[in-house]
Amino acid sequence: MRASPTPLSSSHLHPLLGSFAAARRLHRRYPPQGNLGSDDHYQNNATKYWDKFYKRHQNKFFKDRHYLEKDWGAYFSDDHCGTSSTNGKVLLEVGCGAGNTIFPLVAAYPKLYVHACDFSPLAIELVKSNVDFRGDRVNAFVYDVASDDLSDKIKPSSVDVITLIFMLSAVSPNKMPLILQNLKKVLKPHGVVLVRDYAIGDFAQVKLRDRNQKISENFYVRRDGTVSML
Repeated sequence: MRASPTPLSSSHLHPLLGSFAAARRLHRRYPPQGNLGSDDHYQNNATKYWDKFYKRHQNKFFKDRHYLEKDWGAYFSDDHCGTSSTNGKVLLEVGCGAGNTIFPLVAAYPKLYVHACDFSPLAIELVKSNVDFRGDRVNAFVYDVASDDLSDKIKPSSVDVITLIFMLSAVSPNKMPLILQNLKKVLKPHGVVLVRDYAIGDFAQVKLRDRNQKISENFYVRRDGTVSML
């Protein structure tokens, strides 16, 4: 099963950083298995592997996430206590892929403005070529939140909501604290981080474990070279 969607306020980022630091220490204790190579190899070549993924699947692999309106609608809506505000919310979608999160949300919330980033140039091309893409509603750009400074692209403390949907599991535990520190720069003081991802014991983990695809503790490589922490 997959973990339930989890809302986090900006004040929760400090304990999360500690949790990821512990995961990083645990991660270093486990060497790569067999001839799979190290996770550094897959992280250093992540753009290449994800570009190949999107070249093969285009925007057909993931389904549009219409369930987000039901699960998290209150976080995206500009309706406060029955009164609609003049300005809509500002959302940052990290690891936007082909846009399966952002396009349903833009359609459902007319005032929502979205920053959408991904380190795959091909993914951003797919977003911008989507028939529903509007430049006045969506700012889509290529970025690696594990190494680039988000405040170079987005005004500091300007984002109401950040969504991390099956994104953190796609990066090495070594990089997770850096990512959260980066996100905090652009999140408003009372902003919210929404997380949905795999859980330990997930069926996806079992399949990769049975195929001997483990490269370190709870970190696996798929046959196409993309990785996942499960």
